[in-house]
Amino acid sequence: MPATVSFSLKQARRLALAAQGFNGRQPPNVNASHLNRLIERLGLLQIDSVNAVVRSHYLPLFSRLGSYPSDLLDQAAWSSGRRRTLFEYWGHEASLLPLSMYPLLGWRMQRAKRGEDIYQQLARFGREQQETIRRVLTAVEERGALGAGSLSTREDKAGPWWDWSAEKHALEWLFAAGEVTVAGRRGFERLYDLPERVIPAAILQQPTPDEAEAQRGLLLHAAQALGVGTEKDLRDYFRLSPADARPRLAELVEAGQLQMCEVADWRQIAYCLPEPKVPRKVIASALLSPFDSLIWERSRTERLFDFRYRLEIYTPQAKRVYGYYVLPFLHNEQIAARVDLRAERAAGQLAVHAVHEEESGLDEEGMLALALNLRRMAGWLGLERVQLNCRRESAARLGGALAQIGCD
Repeated sequence: MPATVSFSLKQARRLALAAQGFNGRQPPNVNASHLNRLIERLGLLQIDSVNAVVRSHYLPLFSRLGSYPSDLLDQAAWSSGRRRTLFEYWGHEASLLPLSMYPLLGWRMQRAKRGEDIYQQLARFGREQQETIRRVLTAVEERGALGAGSLSTREDKAGPWWDWSAEKHALEWLFAAGEVTVAGRRGFERLYDLPERVIPAAILQQPTPDEAEAQRGLLLHAAQALGVGTEKDLRDYFRLSPADARPRLAELVEAGQLQMCEVADWRQIAYCLPEPKVPRKVIASALLSPFDSLIWERSRTERLFDFRYRLEIYTPQAKRVYGYYVLPFLHNEQIAARVDLRAERAAGQLAVHAVHEEESGLDEEGMLALALNLRRMAGWLGLERVQLNCRRESAARLGGALAQIGCD
């Protein structure tokens, strides 16, 4: 079937930015409704443990909404009662997702229970350690929300974080299979409980879509969140396999729920929702988490922004090109710079260890926008100042911009 609409690269970029929530004004006072509407729009927030600035799931909301009370996300994710609007599961890696999407992941839980689509080590554990799994599930049933540490029977000291106890393996298997869910967190440790004690009954009582229907639903969410994307872009959003995604995409096109399109300079055919509305321009500036849904699919980021990005946390220091924890800086419709940041909480400062401008560079207005983003981020994190710990021309210009907005 031929493509029915064509976009220039600039139009595709504007569609993507608007779809990702970068086309509106930031509210002066962010409340739970703002937060929930944005997460519904994005479909999920990827969770990551790295805390160099702040844990990654908090950053995409700041990038789009500006300063907001971070406990709003804590309440949405891990409180009880009506304030809880999210649940944890495997979406795009470990993720926070709207409760409305819980039924769409039932097929993934069933596959995990059968030992499919999960890590081989965890699948093998599920086959070989059913007695341990039953024992751990009974403990959760009887004692309520539990962390792996409170169940461990190992006598030796744990090694690296992946050196799991049998009880931790059992909890992770039960979590993947939907037999337990995350009730809360103690620090960053998951606390597991039965779904019926965490997920609202109205959600659990909804009919579970079959695999094909659920996968179509996830692909439609992805198309809404991406604006325009290739088959790989769409399936990557919720980590669908090619074998699952390709027939579902064909069905969505046949039903008129998606349409095929072309994007200039893209080799692959793309897809978008019917009657897409391309903004005339997008005005936005934001520091982006490395795990932000705008940029987490690195090949798409290169196609959209001509921006090659790799996280260098696990790269030996001597081989790093840009720094340990580098946040891309989105300015209007371009990713214009990279900023290596650290929240140095004991010193009360947001430390800038490097600023690398892209080839197009930042004009005076762009550098002021970066300075303002850094100042606002420092304030949001409860830090007193922005500290420049780098000596480059870009850093000197940034220092001037910080001084201009009244920041030391």
